[in-house]
Amino acid sequence: QVQLVESGGGLVQAGGSLRLSCAASGRAFSGAAMGWFRQAPGKEREFVAAIIRSGGSTYYADSVKGRFTILRDNAKNTVYLQMSSLKAEDTAVYYCAADVDDSGGNYYWGARYDYWGQGTQVTVSS
Repeated sequence: QVQLVESGGGLVQAGGSLRLSCAASGRAFSGAAMGWFRQAPGKEREFVAAIIRSGGSTYYADSVKGRFTILRDNAKNTVYLQMSSLKAEDTAVYYCAADVDDSGGNYYWGARYDYWGQGTQVTVSS
């Protein structure tokens, strides 16, 4: 069992920055691939970023490449999403997710993730 708790969301002006954190409970964290997804009102959930269990590879949606960075600290059981140059279209609830068996493949696919956090709201004002 893995519990995920996101934090760090809030209201920011366009062009600003935020860092989201996702704290995980349980020993499975170090072996898990971690992902960030987001869902805006009236839209489907979409992939944002992912990081493999070692932290050696990362993946990003085209819409956030060059602006967002995903990082993990296995000693702290925490994954981060550093967001910069924020745009109004980044407004959404952001969720972190864990794939405890990280067997490679498609990290963009939400269904591969076993556990999800409750989400944190990010609002970017233009």
